[in-house]
Amino acid sequence: MKSAHKRAVVGKIVTYLILFIVAALMIIPFLWMLSASIKTDREVFIMDPFVWIPKTPRWNNYTDIWRKIPFGKFVENTVFLTFVVTVLQLLTSSFAAYAFAKLEFKNKNKLFLAYIATIAMPWQVYMVPQFLMMRQMGLNDKLLAIICLQAFSAFGVFMMKQFYMDIPDELCEAARIDGMSEYRIYAKIMLPLSKPALSTLTIFTFVATWNDYLGPLIYLRSQSKKTIQLGLKMFISQYSSDYGLIMAGSVMSLIPVLVVFLILQKYFVEGVASTGLKG
Repeated sequence: MKSAHKRAVVGKIVTYLILFIVAALMIIPFLWMLSASIKTDREVFIMDPFVWIPKTPRWNNYTDIWRKIPFGKFVENTVFLTFVVTVLQLLTSSFAAYAFAKLEFKNKNKLFLAYIATIAMPWQVYMVPQFLMMRQMGLNDKLLAIICLQAFSAFGVFMMKQFYMDIPDELCEAARIDGMSEYRIYAKIMLPLSKPALSTLTIFTFVATWNDYLGPLIYLRSQSKKTIQLGLKMFISQYSSDYGLIMAGSVMSLIPVLVVFLILQKYFVEGVASTGLKG
C-alpha cells in the first residue's frame, strides 16, 4: 500500500512538473513581448545579459504608437469588423444549427454533411475566386467584403448543432403544441439554453477576427480601412523596424482578447464539453 501511494505521489509530481514546464514555455513569449514593449530597438535584442525590465523603461512606446500612425482609426476599424462578424456568426450559426438539429426537411443530412465538408477545404484553395467575386461586386477595399465572407461559419454551425442535439426534442414539441412558431422556439427556448455554446463560439470568432491578418491584407488597401494587424506593419520599413513600438501595439491589441475571454471563461469549458465533440 505504501509503495502504491508513493508511486501515485511521484506520478502527480511528475505530471505537475510537466504541466509547469509546458505552461512556462507557453507564457515566456508573452513575457518577452511585454519586456520588449518598454525597450528601445537596440535593447530589444540584447541577450548578453538579457534584462526583463530595463533600467529606464521606455513607457513612451505606448503613446508614440498613437502619434506615429493613426492607431485610433485602426482600433476603430478592428472593433467594428470584429463586433459585426461575431454577431452575425452567432446569429447565422445558431439559426442554421437549430434547423439541422430540430427540424425535418428533405435531404437534411446530405446538406449538413456538404456544408460541414467545407471545413476540410483550406481557405487558400478558394481565396482567389472569392477575391474576384468581391471585386466584381464592387466590394474591394471595403470592410463589407470581409463581413460578407466571414458572416457564416461551418464550424460554428457544427458546434451549435452538437449542443442543440442534447436538448430534448420533447421541449420543442411541447412548445409547438402550445402554438409557438419555430422562430419563437428558437428565440425564447433554444437561445437562452445555449449560453455556454454561444459563449464558446463568441471567443473563437472574436479571437479569429481580431487577429486576422491575411483577409484584411488582401481586401483592404486604403489606410483609413486598415485594421490593427495591418497598421502595426507600418512600423516595418525596408531597412529597419521599430520593434519596441510593434510590441507595444501588440500588447494593446491583446487586451480586448483577454477581456473577452475573462468575461466568458466560466462558460467556455462547459461550452466545449457540451458541444461535443461527440458523435
